[in-house]
Amino acid sequence: MSTKPSLALIPSAYKASKVYSVLPNDGTGDFDFSRATLATRINKDGLIETMGSNVPRLNYPMIDGVVSGCPSLLLEPARTNLVTYSEDFSDASWTKNNTNISNSVISPDGGLNGTKYTLDVTSDRSRISRVIFSIDTLYTASVFVKYNSVQYFYISNAGADAYKTVFDIKNGTIVSTGSSVDSSKIEDYGNGWYRCSATFTAAYTTLYFNFSPNTNDVTFTNTTDFSYIWGAQAEQGSYATSYIPTQGSAVTRVQETCGQTLPSGIIGQNEGVFYAEIKANETSNADNRRTISLSNNTNDNRVYISFDDEYNKLNFLIVVGTTTVTVANVDISNQNVYNKIAVKYKSGDSAIYVNGVLKSSFNDTFSGGVFDTLKFQNRGSGEIFNGKCKNLRVYNRALTNKELQALTS
Repeated sequence: MSTKPSLALIPSAYKASKVYSVLPNDGTGDFDFSRATLATRINKDGLIETMGSNVPRLNYPMIDGVVSGCPSLLLEPARTNLVTYSEDFSDASWTKNNTNISNSVISPDGGLNGTKYTLDVTSDRSRISRVIFSIDTLYTASVFVKYNSVQYFYISNAGADAYKTVFDIKNGTIVSTGSSVDSSKIEDYGNGWYRCSATFTAAYTTLYFNFSPNTNDVTFTNTTDFSYIWGAQAEQGSYATSYIPTQGSAVTRVQETCGQTLPSGIIGQNEGVFYAEIKANETSNADNRRTISLSNNTNDNRVYISFDDEYNKLNFLIVVGTTTVTVANVDISNQNVYNKIAVKYKSGDSAIYVNGVLKSSFNDTFSGGVFDTLKFQNRGSGEIFNGKCKNLRVYNRALTNKELQALTS
């Protein structure tokens, strides 16, 4: 493609409260960023790193436990880790049953603070637990674990079979999921560490973590086997967000926002293309839309790309001046992988492309566009985008269908 965008954000550089754009390179296209709390990311070395307040997170992808590829801009909703001692399992807030706890291994943040969890079982199961849930509330519980000689790990709501997920932490797989567990996941964080998570609507108040040498957690006798644990999290929501460390009290990571008001000439007023390579955070239908938009912060003059509140569906809106060109819905195969999406707006020749495929075209005519703002949300303050962005571009002229196909392929 020979056409050069008027704005390009390929996340590569930042400072407090700013994400730098590649184009324009004079600073006029840089994005304003806000998050009034600490937050963590995966850095270029594959370690979990804490970032300061208002510092953007350029998060590196992990594939099979190894950093692979360039970073993306990570934007997440507000979440609270209700576990008050997320790394100190010796604290009295954790109830220990037939378990010995000691710190003795490098954790996913690179510190010598991973906990050795030794089974000390003579007549019952080995577990740690704490009362943390409110009944009939949706939670996701997660924790990092590492295999040594105890192969199976459980997350459960009070040990009930229907609310139990069994993980094989030697091979990095899920063995079984209870009938009342909404979803479970195991992610490779390298150096033998896996993050295990389970989502359920709590029927009991207690969270259980326990290791076992067998898949059905039957009573056994053992006093020497051990594996490792670190970084516990319990949050209200339908998926596990980035790790939130705690040291004595619950900690909240607030919602992040990102956007800018652009100088004249960046956004085409009556024609142009809005392109994004993005993926949404995992979500349930109860979550709101997650949107990125061009606008002038009114109901008129809006071009937006939105992950709908219905799973695996994109929603589009094109309004130029006061003319509504389309409100379109497009199915996609997977919102949790990167999708390449482009919206062209031009009088008599508008179109939507996703992953190299023309999804919709429109021949409505219009004039009088007024665009000056690009945000990772809808106009105003609603429908904030939560997910990851690899590439965001604005073209101040309409591209051809051949160019759009190439751009999104």
